[in-house]
Amino acid sequence: MNSMNRMHRALITLSGGRLGWRMAGMPMLELTTTGRKSGELRSTMLSSPLQPHGSYVVVASRGGDDHHPAWYLNLVENPEVQVVFQGGAREVRHARVATEVERARLWPIITDDHKNYADYQEKTDREIPLVFLDPIR
Repeated sequence: MNSMNRMHRALITLSGGRLGWRMAGMPMLELTTTGRKSGELRSTMLSSPLQPHGSYVVVASRGGDDHHPAWYLNLVENPEVQVVFQGGAREVRHARVATEVERARLWPIITDDHKNYADYQEKTDREIPLVFLDPIR
């Protein structure tokens, strides 16, 4: 995962930001969280399969691993995050885990369009969380 993130960032940098902001038919974003142990800023590139009402939804799949991704654990601890969506301006946003009802409504929509997420869910016993990155109003 770390190697893929580095390669993705290199593509964006080498192309002057012209490439790398869409992958697998989804817009990409850079999420920056505060490390729950270190307190340092940590960034990762993620896809956003849905953007309802100005929010960005990201999937804490970690490729179907049995453990939550570090970025997810970080934002649960400190929900104030920074987001760069498709190469736009950096924004401060509030992260929140989708409720059971929200996930039940959105998961089929996401997996109908992006089968890889359904495959990831099949690989693990944990329920893969959906996270809203909401604008701060």
